[in-house]
Amino acid sequence: MSQRREVDLIGEHLSRQTGVISRGQVHAAGEAVWDIRRRLRSREWVRLLDGVYLDHTGEPTWLQRSWAGVLFLRPAALAGSSAVRAALGPGWRGYDDRGPIEIAVARDRRVNAPAGYRVRRTTDFDRRVLWSAGPPRVRLEEAAVDVAARQTGEFEAIAVLADICHSRRTTAARVRDAWAGRTRLRRRAWLGAILDDIAEGTCSVLEHGYLTRIERAHGLPRGRRQAPQVAGRGPEFRDVVYLRQKMIVELDGRLFHDTARARDVDLDRDLDAAALVGGLTVRLGWGQVFERPCRTTRRLVALLRGRGWEGAPVPCGPTCTVQS
Repeated sequence: MSQRREVDLIGEHLSRQTGVISRGQVHAAGEAVWDIRRRLRSREWVRLLDGVYLDHTGEPTWLQRSWAGVLFLRPAALAGSSAVRAALGPGWRGYDDRGPIEIAVARDRRVNAPAGYRVRRTTDFDRRVLWSAGPPRVRLEEAAVDVAARQTGEFEAIAVLADICHSRRTTAARVRDAWAGRTRLRRRAWLGAILDDIAEGTCSVLEHGYLTRIERAHGLPRGRRQAPQVAGRGPEFRDVVYLRQKMIVELDGRLFHDTARARDVDLDRDLDAAALVGGLTVRLGWGQVFERPCRTTRRLVALLRGRGWEGAPVPCGPTCTVQS
């Protein structure tokens, strides 16, 4: 192989892999062990992991560390939250780029993760990996299921699925297809139900809470979710619209105003005022949906009936204060 072609192959690897290259790739390009040693001595390259090198002496980026882990453990791919971070970009749900990087390998492999990495042994490995990505990663839909299933709380699991499904990089239907292929999964049936709700338009933890704890639990009329309305600056999407009653429910997920409690008091005042004057828009927050769903439902029933709803709410349980 000509020296020029050797340089071209090495340059191609470095360009495609953000400045990271493996010993095997260097040898395949025609360079020998002493060539690598020369580059290391001259500080042209530095060693990131055993047999994996970086073409500068500065601090490696998260993407460079990711490439290093995938090349060191090859055949391997980014997994879990690291795969999602690679797909959706920096800043996803406050992902800490300084933390351990998750790497997927085939289920039948026994490998030790180097410092700064966490190995996930994965069934059906080849099918679940997007090999054309740089670096290779578990497909976003598969990673979404993995990350959601590992969450300790319901809020966190719903938030993960809602964020990923509404990232415009995938859909709830595609994530549900990945979910359907998992026979052993923590809270499997519950996760499937959440994905069904997201597919119908639920966009956040707060919206899902409104759907399940207020509207569905108390037999309210079914609202239309994420309904577009044309405004002066273009279409705006309303969280929940009751078309026949011409009433909108907006769900305000911001946790802080002056303080979270002060904002909660303000939202309660808004709801009381809307119930008295029959306003068209009601804005609800975390307290109304998760702390006082039955009390909130009573006031929504008053609004809906005032706007023509003739149905009857149902109590959500033996202690529910909503009367039919």
